[in-house]
Amino acid sequence: MADFDLIVIGAGSGGVRASRMAAKTGAKVAIVEADEVGGTCVLRGCIPKKLLVYASRFAEDFEDAHAFGWDEAELKFDWRRLITDKDKEIARLNRVYLNLLREAGVELIEGRARLTGAHSIGVNGKTLTAETILIATGSRPQVPQKCVGRELAITSNEAFHLESLPNRIVIAGAGYIAVEIAGIFNGMGSRVTMLVRGDQLLRGFDDDLRLVLREQMMLKGIDVRTAKRIAEIRRNGDALIVESDEGDLVEADAAMFATGRVPNTEGLGLQEAGVALDASGAVAVDEYSRTSVPNIYAVGDVTARKMLTPVAIAEAMAFVETVFRGNPKRIDYRLVPAAVFSQPPIGTVGLTEMQARKQFRKIDIYCSRFRPLKHTLSGREVRSLMKLVVDGETDRVLGCHMVGDDAPEIVQGLAIALTCGATKAQFDATIGIHPTAAEEFVTMREKLPEPVEAM
Repeated sequence: MADFDLIVIGAGSGGVRASRMAAKTGAKVAIVEADEVGGTCVLRGCIPKKLLVYASRFAEDFEDAHAFGWDEAELKFDWRRLITDKDKEIARLNRVYLNLLREAGVELIEGRARLTGAHSIGVNGKTLTAETILIATGSRPQVPQKCVGRELAITSNEAFHLESLPNRIVIAGAGYIAVEIAGIFNGMGSRVTMLVRGDQLLRGFDDDLRLVLREQMMLKGIDVRTAKRIAEIRRNGDALIVESDEGDLVEADAAMFATGRVPNTEGLGLQEAGVALDASGAVAVDEYSRTSVPNIYAVGDVTARKMLTPVAIAEAMAFVETVFRGNPKRIDYRLVPAAVFSQPPIGTVGLTEMQARKQFRKIDIYCSRFRPLKHTLSGREVRSLMKLVVDGETDRVLGCHMVGDDAPEIVQGLAIALTCGATKAQFDATIGIHPTAAEEFVTMREKLPEPVEAM
């Protein structure tokens, strides 16, 4: 007889959800965690990041208020107070997660687990056995190993725990973490320099969104330098000198790597237990999250399918349905909506224009660029962009993309429409709410001309 029906390794969003839902089926469940319960999202990712995004937007809001009749007031920003209040909220959420596990009857084991066989793990000097094991250990920031002085840099793990706000910061990276943190520090008054390895931000997103975001970030004063990598970081008194591979020298108070994330698979004994890893070091799984060992499964970032918290939770739910409810379920990754809490933010769901042109014979593009109503009085040079990608033969909407205020909130609703297979005609038949930005998605009528290469 095994000690447990299920042992989960990793108490992040996916692991906690899987353990709770499995326990509700009557299974005896344990979850093992070497850190605090909550995972990257709660402790050092989505939640603290969004709270700091809110904080960083107030500077512009206060400036804009004058255009709407408010007298200017003397303002002072206190980084330490913000971080203290943020930490209180994270501690509260940690308690919530602990209570959820306790109420579900899940046994929490604090320690670092290692597989010792297909049905066993070692933790705190003991061996525990289970019929099923779930790997949900998440991911961690990736730091370029060839950079001299890389130990002087921070990652997203440390960015929200700094003792003081850096007056100047260099950020290496072009993904969503890089642009989000650049916006946060810029909004709080730091001078931000971004070193981008490629020629544009946000690889994999629609090209029009990428162009508009870079343009808007630079208008806000962020120095975006493309085709640059950090070659060396060295101290210069209390400051740092960051040197690019092309010899650019930038003096800063902090340097940060936001150059991607890698799955947490090291030290788990996966390969010794027969669990196969893919070329990136992620746990290889089938469409039901099963690994190469039949009773061992994996969900979330450790599989590197889509590193998003809602995806990890969905995978966890599908795992429970498959293994503990006898109802095999797999996740459809084709219409996973995503947000980038940059400034301005991005919301997107479905295919980009480039992806659609590669998959379909005829594509119609609808696009709207406009100045938000608020900024007709504020005077800011702010532009929003909305874009629809449509199958020209069936009229089905394949992708919705937006950069501008409230984009994530707006696109979440549109994701439902795309999941239901909505057509452009149905978008057109929907009456808009006026005046809103969202109404642009149901009032766009003019197709953009076909690109020359597609004629």
